[in-house]
Amino acid sequence: MRKLKLDELNRASISEFKEQEKLPIVVVLDNVRSMHNVGSVFRTCDGFAVEKICLCGITGQPPHREIEKTALGATQSVNWSYYADALQAVEELRKDGYTIIAIEQAEKSIMLNEFKTEPGKKYALIFGNEVNGVSDDVMKNIDACIEIPQFGTKHSFNIVVSAGIVLWDFFNKLVV
Repeated sequence: MRKLKLDELNRASISEFKEQEKLPIVVVLDNVRSMHNVGSVFRTCDGFAVEKICLCGITGQPPHREIEKTALGATQSVNWSYYADALQAVEELRKDGYTIIAIEQAEKSIMLNEFKTEPGKKYALIFGNEVNGVSDDVMKNIDACIEIPQFGTKHSFNIVVSAGIVLWDFFNKLVV
C-alpha cells in the first residue's frame, strides 16, 4: 500500500471551502483555556466542514501563534466569531434556529450513540472549559445534553478528542 502525496488529496482551496456546503453545525467553545485545543478544534471543524465556531469568554482568538501551531491554517477556512460570554452566543444561535446542545456529563444527558438527529435541523454543539466544563448559566439554557460513553477510570476526554468524536458521529448521522 502506498500513502497518498499531498497533491493527490484533492484538497479544496480556501475559497472553494468557503463556497461548499457545510455541515449544519456551529461549534461553541465556552472558556477553553488552551490555545492548542482551540487550534485543534479549528482543524477538526475544517475537516468536517462545520459552518462556524463561536469563541467565548477566555477562549483564545486568531491570530495567535499557539492557535496556528495546531490549526495549520484552518483559522483562514473556518468562519468564527467572538462573544464575551457563551450565553450571548447561545441566545443568538437560538434566534437563528439552532438546537442548543451541551457536550457534558449531566443529569438526564443522552448518550451520543442514542441521540437522534433530525433532517433539516441545525445544531449548536457547546464544548466547555477543560476543568469546569460547560458554564452553569449555559447549562440552564440548552435544549439537550449529550454525553460520550466512557468505560475507563478517568471519565474525561480532552476537548479536542470530544469534538472529534461528536463531530464524526453527527457527520455520520446527517450526511452518510
